[in-house]
Amino acid sequence: MQSKKITIAIDGYSSCGKSTLAKALAKELDYIFIDTGSMYRSVALYCLRNNLVHNNEIVVSEIINELPKIEIHFEKNPLNGKLEVQLNNEFVEPLIRSLEVSQLVSKVAAIKEVRAKLVEEQQKMGSKGGVVMDGRDIGSVVFPNAELKLFVTASPEIRIERRFLELSQTDKSINKEEIRKNLEERDYLDSTRAESPLIQADDAILLDNSNYTQEKQLEVALNYVKSKLQK
Repeated sequence: MQSKKITIAIDGYSSCGKSTLAKALAKELDYIFIDTGSMYRSVALYCLRNNLVHNNEIVVSEIINELPKIEIHFEKNPLNGKLEVQLNNEFVEPLIRSLEVSQLVSKVAAIKEVRAKLVEEQQKMGSKGGVVMDGRDIGSVVFPNAELKLFVTASPEIRIERRFLELSQTDKSINKEEIRKNLEERDYLDSTRAESPLIQADDAILLDNSNYTQEKQLEVALNYVKSKLQK
C-alpha cells in the first residue's frame, strides 16, 4: 500500500471534520498533512495584530502591501511533536482557533492576492505526492489532478455542536448561537466568493460524516485510498 504515494485533497465546510480526517489519514499512511485553513487563519491573525481590520472589515490595500512581510510554513513543534503552522517563525496554535480569527478568515480567503500567495505555497508543499491537504479549494484549484478527492460534509446541528465543544474548552463564554451565525456567514462567504469558491469538484467523493465516529470516518476514507492505490 506504500509503494505508491498519491495526493489526497479534502474539501468541505467549516467544522465538518476535514482536519480530523486529514490528520488521521496522514498518520495512517505516513503522509504529510497540510492544514491550509491554518494558513489563512494565520494571515487573519496577522491582520488583527497589525491593525489591518477596521469595523470587522479588512483594509484590502494594506494587507496586499503587507504580504511580502508574511511568511507561513509548517514545522514540528518541539513541545508536542506535532507539525504546526508558523507565522513569521512563531507557532500560532491555538491563537488562530479563536472566534475572533474565525470571524475574519473567510474575508481573508476572499482576497485574490492572498489566495495566489498561499496557493503557490501549497502547490510547492504537495508537489511530490504523499500528502493529505484539506481546505476549501484543494480539489478544484490547488490540486485539480489529485488522485483522490473527498468532499466532507455534516448536518448544520452536528457542525455547531462540534465547534462548540472545541471552543468551549478555552472560552467558557461562547454560546451556540454565536457559533451558528459564524458558520452560516462563513458558509455563505466561502461558497459565493469570486476567487476559488467552495465547491465540490466533479470527481470528488461526497462523505457525509454526520452519523460517523472518527474511527468509522477514517475506515471509510481508507477504503477509498486503497481502491486508488490498487489501480
